[in-house]
Amino acid sequence: MTKPSLPDLLHAAVTAVGGTERPGQVAMAEAVAEAVDDSSHLLVQAGTGTGKSLGYLVPALAHGERVVVATATLALQRQLVERDLPRTVDALHPQLRRRPEFAMLKGRSNYLCLHRLHEGAPQEEEDGLFDVFEQATPTSKLGKDLLRLRDWADETETGDRDALTPGVSDRAWGQVSVSSRECLGASKCAYGAECFAEAARERAKLADVVVTNHALLAIDAIEGAPVLPQHEVLIIDEAHELVSRVTGVATGELTPGQVNRAVRRAAKLVNEKAADQLQTAAETFERLMELALPGRLEEIPEDLGYCLMALRDAAREVISALGSTRDKSVQDEDAVRKQALASVENVHAVAERIANGSEYDVVWYERHDRFGASLRVAPLSVSGLLREKLFEDRSVVLTSATLKLGGDFNGVAASLGLSPEGTQREDAPPWKGLDVGSPFDYSKQGILYVAKHLAQPGREGSRGDMLDELAELIEAAGGRTLGLFSSMRAAQAAAEELRGRLDMPILLQGEETLGELIRAFAADARTCLFGTLSLWQGVDVPGPNCQLVVMDRVPFPRPDDPLMSARQKAVEEAGGNGFMAVAATHAALLMAQGAGRLVRATGDRGVVAVLDPRVERARYGSFLRASMPDFWYTTDRNQVRRSLAAIDAAAKAAEEKSEQ
Repeated sequence: MTKPSLPDLLHAAVTAVGGTERPGQVAMAEAVAEAVDDSSHLLVQAGTGTGKSLGYLVPALAHGERVVVATATLALQRQLVERDLPRTVDALHPQLRRRPEFAMLKGRSNYLCLHRLHEGAPQEEEDGLFDVFEQATPTSKLGKDLLRLRDWADETETGDRDALTPGVSDRAWGQVSVSSRECLGASKCAYGAECFAEAARERAKLADVVVTNHALLAIDAIEGAPVLPQHEVLIIDEAHELVSRVTGVATGELTPGQVNRAVRRAAKLVNEKAADQLQTAAETFERLMELALPGRLEEIPEDLGYCLMALRDAAREVISALGSTRDKSVQDEDAVRKQALASVENVHAVAERIANGSEYDVVWYERHDRFGASLRVAPLSVSGLLREKLFEDRSVVLTSATLKLGGDFNGVAASLGLSPEGTQREDAPPWKGLDVGSPFDYSKQGILYVAKHLAQPGREGSRGDMLDELAELIEAAGGRTLGLFSSMRAAQAAAEELRGRLDMPILLQGEETLGELIRAFAADARTCLFGTLSLWQGVDVPGPNCQLVVMDRVPFPRPDDPLMSARQKAVEEAGGNGFMAVAATHAALLMAQGAGRLVRATGDRGVVAVLDPRVERARYGSFLRASMPDFWYTTDRNQVRRSLAAIDAAAKAAEEKSEQ
């Protein structure tokens, strides 16, 4: 039997999803097939509208070996499992003569735990010995959520939190879920045979394609105990997010509340001496944290060092004692013990890690208005970890609409532990980069405007000239504006000021759920939406209701960000340009993502306006501009107002015509 050709398979899949084949998608599929066949590595930049999901799914399914697809967002995971994969498998079945199976796999805490649901969460000492289901009144928000979860447990096939609509609060979900450390294990659990998390793992073991998220991929790589089934091909979509997600998983934290919780959970299960030792160390830690000032700790202060060693040693004693002491008054002892062990092990691990003081870790204090002080530790770099854990024994394909920064892939490649493209290094695997472009004609569909006449933004203080410029641009555009701000404070100040000046609805992130805000923004042409980080990447509003995307300033990391500044310093000490490698690369990635909000379909027209003159004047400005789509570029404020007015008039004419 002759093997079906890749173009035929791609054509069948694209037809099945009702799409159109694009040259970029074909080029991507061919490159992915080659990388998979050669067991080599590929970085693919595929612009919005390319159809990159099919560009990697079709060659991966055709190859026949198990594939893991890791994505950053729930939206893309859902799209793959609910839309792209079912249709693609159906379309390819006649030609492949087999029906590839697919499954979704997430971390354990994403699944409903039947033991928790039926037996209740082990209670904290201070809460009293009540069942949270009985105690939460049916009329309270928590009570309603818990009752709905009980009903849902009888209907759901997967137990996956994301399948529950509408969702429930984190507090409610915490009552019916467990972390992997708190789980009793299927063999010891009365509900092990029906466990949703175990069922998801079993489905993944049998599947040809396993869809997961970056966090679980990171846990699989870091913790050594495999969570994902063996696979020959790894495809990382939204790959621009990977380094920050892996950093998040590799970050440890200690707070007084968390340590006190560990003390309470362990107290009933160990001898008095071990419990007192942990209690004393916890009290010392709490006193120290009351005096903690935010910022990096380049060296661990002596008093903190002693305190961490005391915490570490006391936690170790408790862990040893937990195995031997039995308290007859404790209900559901296995679950109580497991929860206590998980809490104390976490305290032990983080205290030991910080006390050991690795040169490869960054340690800092953080203060939060609501939650108080925390002590955090994160890896200085995850590039070595990624190089060692990701790129061995399998073919890896990384794809995103934004992988080329400043015109090449080398910046992103370096963050993944790869050497520059085309160079040979013994400890770094070779790779290829491919930019398949975009179906959009950016130079005709969009304008990149930099307001070079404005004053350079300072660290603090109001920017009256920027707000004047923003108001004029919004008026010229007739609303239709997505405002991307580098801080929540700046977004709030702009919304407050412009609500008093403009006769247009201005929505502000945080005043409603993100989904509701985006729906309202997409529904009304005169509406503007202002917000910060999640809007730079999470908004997809094609059509005339988003025709102006404004960035208030270059989104450099805060100068007092302990991790970013430590990474910048490390690059400089190694002889590199720390500012370009860390701060400028971070900003370029966000600006590329932000600019990508403008053109989402072939008929979209509009302006990306950057209200920061440094993009034109500073030496790094050309690097930032080269990272964004290839829009027509101008610094002429009058030209851009005329263009916005013309785009607004055309959109209004089209709306009137469609209403006739």
